[in-house]
Amino acid sequence: MAIQTLPEAPAASFSDLPISREVYKAIEDFGWETPTPIQALALPVLLNGEDVVGLAQTGSGKTAAFGIPLIERVDTRRRGIQALVLVPTRELATQVAAEMTRLSRNTPLRILTVFGGTAMNPQLNALRAGRAHVVVGTPGRILDHLQRGTLKLDAVHYLVLDEADRMLDMGFAPDVQRILSHTPKDRQTALFSATMPNEIRNIVHRHMRSPQSLQVESDAPTVDTVEQVYYHVADRDKTRGLRSLIDAERDPLAIVFRRTQHGAAKLHRQLERDGYRVGVLHGRMTQGQRNRTLSDFTSGRTRILVATNVAARGLDIPDVTHVINYDIPEDAETYIHRIGRTARAGKGGIAATLVGESDLTAFEQITRRLPVTVREERLPIYA
Repeated sequence: MAIQTLPEAPAASFSDLPISREVYKAIEDFGWETPTPIQALALPVLLNGEDVVGLAQTGSGKTAAFGIPLIERVDTRRRGIQALVLVPTRELATQVAAEMTRLSRNTPLRILTVFGGTAMNPQLNALRAGRAHVVVGTPGRILDHLQRGTLKLDAVHYLVLDEADRMLDMGFAPDVQRILSHTPKDRQTALFSATMPNEIRNIVHRHMRSPQSLQVESDAPTVDTVEQVYYHVADRDKTRGLRSLIDAERDPLAIVFRRTQHGAAKLHRQLERDGYRVGVLHGRMTQGQRNRTLSDFTSGRTRILVATNVAARGLDIPDVTHVINYDIPEDAETYIHRIGRTARAGKGGIAATLVGESDLTAFEQITRRLPVTVREERLPIYA
């Protein structure tokens, strides 16, 4: 495997890259001006048709790093599955598909998500109709379709393994190997992982073609000075619990994280209606809107910022006192990235997580991977 930590010419801006007008227009609409470090490294290599092994954390922008070349490589005039993205969880499948849908909004590209825990018939119907060019899915359900003969991968020429180490941790290694054996050997492959255990090295050796190894330093912050607490709350009481927590903290400067743009916008409207000085930050906003929102928040004109993961990437506001996870993050890395938005510049901060009945399993999985114990407290509405 070739080792390359810095390509000869990392992309300084998206305009430096051979990107189609349709994709570049979507990037402009998002307000993205410069690539993130992993995008700057990976995009030139992937757009050149080479295989990539990328070492990068969640929240580093790797979906666009592999998604933009994928969109450029798929021929939407042809029917059939031309690209496959394997991810460890259905939550990540939904998130990846949503971002790629946004990036391809000006093209006819059609993306299908395939994962367990949902009815099989809609997926079967979409596959039989040949409506999808790209499948984003989890290994178990992908393998299920392969065994049923309802999914063919013989035309796949672009394949992505996202968060590969998590897939192996979850026991998907045999499934991944079997899926890879159903794809053409001359496909282009992009593998992204936070770590590089021996099992992944074996996959790289057996299934990739002289990949470039790209690594960026983790921007996951040190969270030693963050006080971490969680609150059990009924799912139906989350908004009421959030309001009581904000009121009890006496005018905090707080970032409240939601998983989706729709959820962020809805919570913003609710809090604004209740009289809170609140702003919202998500990926559908223009750069001008984002700048105004951040200016209001950093100046104190608004005290609460409701944000999604993608829009909140890289926020560095020293005076944030609280981070509140209204929705449970997808994984421990996202949790750490979120709570690092407080306790900046040597200051302390509080990270609070609202854990509903439906969140218990996911939150337990996250806390098992943390180096500290998250303390349980009682919400004022239940006191």
